[in-house]
Amino acid sequence: MMTSLPNLLTLSRIVVIPLVVATFYVDGALARWVACALFVAAAITDWFDGYLARSRNQVSALGRFLDPIADKLLVAAVLLMLVAFDRVAPATVPAALVILLREILVSGLREFLAEIRIGMPVSRLAKWKTAIQMVALAVLLVGDVGPAEVPVRQIGEVCLWAAAVLTMITGWDYLRSGLKHMRAAPTKAAP
Repeated sequence: MMTSLPNLLTLSRIVVIPLVVATFYVDGALARWVACALFVAAAITDWFDGYLARSRNQVSALGRFLDPIADKLLVAAVLLMLVAFDRVAPATVPAALVILLREILVSGLREFLAEIRIGMPVSRLAKWKTAIQMVALAVLLVGDVGPAEVPVRQIGEVCLWAAAVLTMITGWDYLRSGLKHMRAAPTKAAP
């Protein structure tokens, strides 16, 4: 059901993306803080939509489909905008690239495994990766307009690299698991 609260929370993450992107085109500290607030609110809905869906017995196919898409769209949009607007050091761009590539890899694996009716649950380490990644992105959205006595941008970049390292580890784990199932899956002959 499209109008259940969990699905509406998931959809809100998608709706907030253009608003966060728009803040990059507005000069000033306020725009960066607004971007951070919108992003944090969206990140919090990621936890609440799943919790509410399970606790209210409102888990739906639409929700299971949209939830990971909303997460990936939000993260990809923010990463791309941070890089495009030079809000991360050039040495941090590879971390952003690793995160984006892993998201594509895992999406492809999940799609393949779904075809052969095998689920790929999220690991505990992947949840930690997501948490660190969300903190890093929120901090980087504020960036240089944060408190002068705190190296906000550098803290965000260190966290993004930590997330990238966990991304590589969890991506490798998912790939290994997926390859095992790929080898065992029957192949269809081309017409």
